[in-house]
Amino acid sequence: MLKKERQYYILQQLNIHNKVLVTDLCLQMNVSEDTVRRDLQELSDNGKLLKVHGGALSNSFGRTLPDKNIYALPEKQIIAHKGASLIKDGMLVLLSGGSSVLELIRQLPPDLNATFVTPSIAAAQELINHSNSEVIFIGNQIYKSARMAVGVEVVRKLNDLHADLCFIGTNGIDIEHGLTDVDWEVLEVKRAMIASAEKTVLLTISQKLNTAQRLRCCKIEEIEYLLTELDPSDPKLQSYINKGVKVF
Repeated sequence: MLKKERQYYILQQLNIHNKVLVTDLCLQMNVSEDTVRRDLQELSDNGKLLKVHGGALSNSFGRTLPDKNIYALPEKQIIAHKGASLIKDGMLVLLSGGSSVLELIRQLPPDLNATFVTPSIAAAQELINHSNSEVIFIGNQIYKSARMAVGVEVVRKLNDLHADLCFIGTNGIDIEHGLTDVDWEVLEVKRAMIASAEKTVLLTISQKLNTAQRLRCCKIEEIEYLLTELDPSDPKLQSYINKGVKVF
């Protein structure tokens, strides 16, 4: 695989999954760690990604970017529109981080009167624009790369809640492995959010369907709604429907 092809592949994986690990890229591209590290360094020097210990993050991960820099923005806007229709006045809603969640917030009705709880700095900042809704930021230790509060205290506070809905994103989803992620700290917070909500709503672009990462977040059966940009009748969604998940 040529350098140009490798770097294109790395950026594609970052756009879809937000984070890549050196060890995974070595296996996927059948190259050495030194080769991958050189590619990551060059892409970082050119401002294409954020290099971190053991891998890299997409520039959009946990951050608010101009629309032109958001990957798959039209698809995420479709997903956000579907998600916003589920939120009603008086609800207590948990929100994780990610660009799909930020798009969801932007599509909420301006007069919505609900209570939102989030460990995401970017989500909390976006929610401030909704003057009729209450915003509760659950914070303690900040996981800098994701701009998200993590740790035992955050999990404990979430465990004390009983929310109507929980909206989360994911790095991968498939029938066998369920929802999967690459960050243990973020994973623990998502698990607590799912456990504290009556119903969990997954927001994901279809490119993440039938992909899996290293760490399991939850089983498919723990998700009530699966929201993608696809029409609910799309064959790609049938296996999830067969598991009892409602698709929008």
